[in-house]
Amino acid sequence: MKGMGGGRPSRDGPWRVGVLFSRTGVTAVIEETQLAGTLLAIDEVNDAGGINGRELVPVIYDPASQPARYAHYAERLLVDDGVSVIVGCYTSSSRKAVLPVVERRNGLLCYPTVYEGFEYSPNIIYTGAAPNQSIVALMDYLVHSYGGRFFLIGSDYVYPRESNRIMRELLRQRRGMVVCERYLDLLAGPPEFKAVMREVKRAAPDVIFSTVVGDATAHLYRAYADAGLNPNQTPIASLTTSEAEVGLMGADVGCGHLTAAPYFEGVDTVNNHAFVTRFKRRFGDDQHTNLCVEAAYFQIHLLAQALGETNSMDPDLLRPAVLGREIDAPQGRIWVDAQSSHTNLWTRIGRANALGGFDIVRESVMAIEPDPYLVSH
Repeated sequence: MKGMGGGRPSRDGPWRVGVLFSRTGVTAVIEETQLAGTLLAIDEVNDAGGINGRELVPVIYDPASQPARYAHYAERLLVDDGVSVIVGCYTSSSRKAVLPVVERRNGLLCYPTVYEGFEYSPNIIYTGAAPNQSIVALMDYLVHSYGGRFFLIGSDYVYPRESNRIMRELLRQRRGMVVCERYLDLLAGPPEFKAVMREVKRAAPDVIFSTVVGDATAHLYRAYADAGLNPNQTPIASLTTSEAEVGLMGADVGCGHLTAAPYFEGVDTVNNHAFVTRFKRRFGDDQHTNLCVEAAYFQIHLLAQALGETNSMDPDLLRPAVLGREIDAPQGRIWVDAQSSHTNLWTRIGRANALGGFDIVRESVMAIEPDPYLVSH
């Protein structure tokens, strides 16, 4: 699906930004919410008069959850549509497919998803959590609260494998252990997850650490419930199970399980209460915000502020204006680190409740500096 028109940008026409989030395919459940956060922020920018009197217009494509299509549409945006800035991608596979395109064409990608770290590109602004802002705090909490025997289960692509590599190293430092490690295809269904739950019962871990994403998340949690396991004793802990996935599986199935994220809908800030109200007014009272919605939302406002100063979509001018910039996001005060191109974000741990949201059980007192290469860990 394509948004408003192609062609080269004019000096007095609207500002155009490329948008690559899937509305179909296995990760559409979360990427549709990222699109919603992006469109809400664009509406807010335009309702406030646009940027230097010019409207911000999205040029939208649906990559259908397929990495090759992200690369294809990124190329089309940068070459045929004359767009220089893209917001989008959810999986690390899609980001890595787009990375060489934006580097070759000198575009700028804003990436609003938690990821595995160990990457830097001058053509990417990372607004999702780095490993030290997510996995480190979660692992410490789990070992302290439940024990150090972990069962690792993930979807079979780069993010889960790299995140589990980090988890193994962190557990080794704290004298924990991985009792089993399993990967399933992104298209895996209930039978595959039921088989994994039988392995879980035999291994008797203290914690199940999940990096399963997309539609398969619901199959994992339902298989857990069907196996009669108790989240108060052996929870599933995740970096990727948000309010969107809980909505897919049902609040009764997700209740009691844990997620680490910079943001949950229940964050108690004035900015967040207003953000949630606007989001529900725009998309429906039954729709929840989540960590990916929030990052997709605030990165548009970061870009808009920088664009207002530079009055140019040239990445060589815009990127320096984004680096170091601060903003009061719904999660709290955040800023983009000028050295790493990653974002200072809050660290929180939430437990899913019966209403489809999360009760926050631990949070940092301020935004945490990104350490994408885990130099200090």
